Order: sequence, then C-alpha cells, then structure tokens
Amino acid sequence: MTSSLIRSRPRRATGRISVLVMHAVLGVLIAVAWPASPGMTSGPDAPVAVGSERPVASASAQQEPDDSSAGDLVLPLVAAVAAVAVAGYGYVRRTRRARTRTTPGGEPVRAAGPPLGDLDERARALLVDADDWVRTSREELSFAGALAGTEAVAPWARALRDAETELASAFRMRQRYDDGVPEDEARRRQVLAGIVGRCEEAGRRLDAEAAGFDQLRGLEAGVGGALEVAEARFRELTARTASADTTLSELGERYGPAAGADVSGYVEQAKDRLVFATSRLNEARQGADLGETERAVRNLRAAEGAVAQAAVFIDGVERRAAELATAAGLVAPALTGGEAEIAGARERAASAPGGRSDVRISHADGVLADVREEVTGGPYDPMEALRRIVRGVVPVADGRAGVLPTAAALLAHSSAGAAEDHIATHRAAVGCTPRTRLAEARRLLTATPGLTDLLTADALARRARELADQDARTPARPPTPTPASFGGPRTRARREQPAHDDPTPGPRA
Repeated sequence: MTSSLIRSRPRRATGRISVLVMHAVLGVLIAVAWPASPGMTSGPDAPVAVGSERPVASASAQQEPDDSSAGDLVLPLVAAVAAVAVAGYGYVRRTRRARTRTTPGGEPVRAAGPPLGDLDERARALLVDADDWVRTSREELSFAGALAGTEAVAPWARALRDAETELASAFRMRQRYDDGVPEDEARRRQVLAGIVGRCEEAGRRLDAEAAGFDQLRGLEAGVGGALEVAEARFRELTARTASADTTLSELGERYGPAAGADVSGYVEQAKDRLVFATSRLNEARQGADLGETERAVRNLRAAEGAVAQAAVFIDGVERRAAELATAAGLVAPALTGGEAEIAGARERAASAPGGRSDVRISHADGVLADVREEVTGGPYDPMEALRRIVRGVVPVADGRAGVLPTAAALLAHSSAGAAEDHIATHRAAVGCTPRTRLAEARRLLTATPGLTDLLTADALARRARELADQDARTPARPPTPTPASFGGPRTRARREQPAHDDPTPGPRA
C-alpha cells in the first residue's frame, strides 16, 4: 500500500516548479514595466506644476530627473535577477534530490542488472564456451563430410558459418572493449550485453541443427562407416608422424633450433593423441561388434577428437617447414627492397626544408646491416630475419618495394596459424584473452590488409600464442571430458564420456 506522502510527491514537485517559473516571469515583467510606468518617466514635453510658493528650479536642478530615472532602474533589475536566481537554485536543489533520493527504506536506488564485473566475467566465459562450440562442431562436421560428401553436409556447414559470424562479431566487440572503447560505464555494459547475446545466438543456431545432424551421421544405427573414416585418417596420420619427425630434425639443422621453436614437441604430442585414438578405436569396434551402440558412439567421438588434434600438430610441423622455405627465398629480395626504401627516405629528407637527417633512417640501415651479417654467419631463422627487416624499414618506407608487403603477409599468416594450432589443441585450458587477440588478427587478415594491418595482425597473433601458452601451463579451469559433439550449449554434451572414462590427453606443462 502506497502512503499519501509518497503519492503526493509528484504533485508537490510540479507545484514547486510552477511557483518558481511564476517568480521568474513576474521578475522579468516588473523589470520591463517599471521604467515604462507614468510615475517613473518624465520627458521634455511633460507638464510641470508651478506654484507661487515654490521657486523656479535652476538649470542644474533640471537635470536631476535623468539621473533619478537611471537610478530607478536598479531596483527592478535586482528584483529580476533575484527571481531568476531563486528559480535556478530551486531547480538545482530539485535535480540534486532526484539524483540522490532513496527508496522508502533509505537505500539508494541502484542501476538495474548485475554489477559490471559480474557481467564482464559472464561475457568472458561465454566467449570461451562459444568458441569451443564452434571448434567442436567444425571438427565433427569434417568427419561427417568425409563420409556423406560436401553437398550432404551443406545445411550444417551453413549453420556453422552463421555461428562463426556471430562469434566473430562478439570477439570484435570484446577487442574494442579491451581497448577501452567505449569509456562510460553505461555503454560498456551495453557492449557486454551484446557480447552475451551474440554468443547465445551462436549456440542457439548450432543447437537448432544438432538433431538433424545426428540423423545425417546415423551413428545410432551403426558406426561402421564412420569408424572406417576415422581409422583411415588414423593410418594416414601415423605415416605422416614419422615424416614430420624427420622434417623437424632437418629444420633444426638447416635453420637453427630457434626456427622450429613454435612447433617443438608437436610430434610427441601427436603421438600421444594417436596412442589414445588407438585405444578408443578398439573400444568403438568392440562396442559395435557387441551391439553396444552408445559405447561405440562415445568411443568413436573420442577417437575422432584425438585424431583431429593429432592432425593439427602434424599440419603445424609441415606448414612451418613450408613457411621457412618461403621466407628463406624472400630474405635477399627483402634486403634489396629495404635498401631501396632507405635510399628514397634519404632523398626525401635531403629535399625537405633544412635537410635534417631522420633517426629512423639510421635505425633501418643498422637493422639491414645486422641481418646481412646474420645471414652470412651460418644457420639462421629466415622468418625472424624477415620480421626484423620489415619492422625496421616500414617506418621510412613509401611503398616502392613490393616485397615488403609480401613478407609481412607471410609473417602474419604464419603467426596466426601457430596461435590457432596452439589454442585448438589446448582449448580446455585457454581463456578468453588469447582467443580474442587471435580473432582480431584473423579479422585484419580477412580484409585487404595494408602493411600496417599486417604488422598489427602479426603482433596480435604472436601475443595470442604467448597468452595461450601461459594459460596452458597454468590452466584457469579444469579440463573437461573431450570431445563434445556438433551443437551448442544444450546439445553438445549428449555424447560426452562418463567421469570414469579417461579423457583425451590434456596439454603438457
């Protein structure tokens, strides 16, 4: 029940406003009307009463009406100013009371919704979850496509792309939020709410297609065809693992140990995944033979997840070897192009007023000299040499050397690929920030990036890899049974392993 005091507040507030407005208007009317009143004004044509008992005023006395008329204006002006001041003071007091008023219980009125910190944590957690939904769905979709064909899985591929679009927008919003945009709390709260909404929409899109995807795979009717696909991939990876081990050794001999640092240990981790896949494939085969469909399906998905991660490791080693070979062929042209850029910068500096030298030119020249010495001194990392050339020369470049953008693109894509591999194979431990930085690097690379965008993407991807490695060494959340299935938050766990089963091997410390 509402008290009469509370019910009367709006009416009383309205009455105070009306009174204040009337005071202000009355003051202005007085200020305008006072000088115009007959008693207060005398002009040169106005009659003046003359009596015998009053002497005729002197010439100096006849000027007094003008002076008194000016003085008579002071009072109304003061009254007007006072009225306006009173009205303003009342308005300020009312506004201040409205901002600081309390509820009938005496507690301040608080903004609706959870605290900003809680909303921030929810947005972070949902970004991680949504990224996992998309990755897991993409993984299982590849196995389904290998058996059913590209055309058959097209509707689910489209749903996955829709979810990826929502997730990319959410990551973009998160990157801007981390950069401090926007600044005010209300709008930052809106951004976090938008991130949550887009992540939830990505999950809904995948959940909506999960039942149809299960019908496409038909695992409940028998895992025979899917099991053959997984076993074929397993055999292929087993052969490639031995070759990748040899490739990794050759990289160290040809380019030095630093060149293969990003993929160091990948062969061992691939072998771990394949060993795990072996046991799961055997369990799936036994379950299928005994008619234990649920057991067969669960172990098949575990084997598929392990095979997919092993493929990431082996692909990473092979890709790194190809990138190093390409970079080695670009170092000499990049040095020549860098010299051309520096020469052009010197010409521009000499023709500028004063002809003052630019310290950036000296720095770029020194970088090229150091790289030349390193190249002729024995095994070296061509990727790092290219990075030093590009970053040293770009501040003075005007675009005359086309090899520099080519080198920068190679560096950015290589860094993004390394970060992607690390997050994909350690995602049970990787948090929101590394994923956000990688997503931003990917966004820059999907457009038509300029040289500055390429350098930024390279830096973001390298930072993402560094942060992901830190998370993997000190996981913020315990690893969950993996892998889940195609779907979002409501459907992805439908085939997860029971707690007593061994999950897919987690990341090494």
